[in-house]
Amino acid sequence: MTSDDISAMEAKISAELSRRPECFITHPSEVRVLQQLDATGLQDFAHRHGWRVVRRLGGRQLQFYNDTNERLANENDRRG
Repeated sequence: MTSDDISAMEAKISAELSRRPECFITHPSEVRVLQQLDATGLQDFAHRHGWRVVRRLGGRQLQFYNDTNERLANENDRRG
């Protein structure tokens, strides 16, 4: 996994969440990029961007949501 792969996924998720309330990652190559992160790494990735992530179908599908609580926590972390 390269930082370019993660950056591409970040851009895709961010663009989708700017238009819709959720983003479904189901394409096998995209799921593989995100599956290379362990559970904590995936949660941290989502938290840094103010998202919530949920694994579905045994990890074959990932769902990202905008999360107001995560965004507020990020803002407080930056201030503090």
